[in-house]
Amino acid sequence: MTDTLGHRAVIGVMTPAMNTVVEPELNTLRPDGVTNQMQRFRLGGDNISDDLFEEADKLMDASPAALAIGLTTDAGPGGPAKLAARCAALQEKVGIPVLNASAADYEALRVLGARRIAVVTPFDAEVDARVKANTEDAGFEVVAIKGTQAPSLPEIVETSLADIRNVFAAVASDEIDAILQVGTALPLVALIGELEARHNKPIVACNAALYWHTLRTLGIKESVPGFGTLLADH
Repeated sequence: MTDTLGHRAVIGVMTPAMNTVVEPELNTLRPDGVTNQMQRFRLGGDNISDDLFEEADKLMDASPAALAIGLTTDAGPGGPAKLAARCAALQEKVGIPVLNASAADYEALRVLGARRIAVVTPFDAEVDARVKANTEDAGFEVVAIKGTQAPSLPEIVETSLADIRNVFAAVASDEIDAILQVGTALPLVALIGELEARHNKPIVACNAALYWHTLRTLGIKESVPGFGTLLADH
């Protein structure tokens, strides 16, 4: 039997419990015939999350075709590699593709042919240094990086759109191929088209990149217009 509303795909979306941005942003990107089914997990420790597998087991009751983990871990030393290992273990357990936002960011930059990039984060300069190191370890040259300096992780979701616009303006230049945004709690998807037009550079927003990577992994190749170059043209 085929899911009536999700006859093309049911996507399981997992995000940190405090994150109120991933769910609405990914829902705005959903093509007809695809549904997103949510489950939350708590962050913590070297394992990224101690209850990730347990919460994924619950989500598997919805029979998803893939799991999209709405999390970037670029702010910690070796964070993307740790997240990739955790997702690989989860994929082996559940038997379906498990995608994550950090890996999706890098894949999107490669598809766009971006080598020299600027990076926008929700963090301060100290954390930005770790983000820069992780991004360069992935093979990209970080020309500029700037954060919105949210006071805490839960407060990232409170970042104003004006503050986000200002940070993009601060890092945009003719010297870069693209602008990368990390931090899945930073609300950006609605601004992608506007900011690409203003700065004349493709933007890889982590939530959009995660959904793009998930759709393409599932063989859904159609354009999703209105949310930037990545989803429209790739």
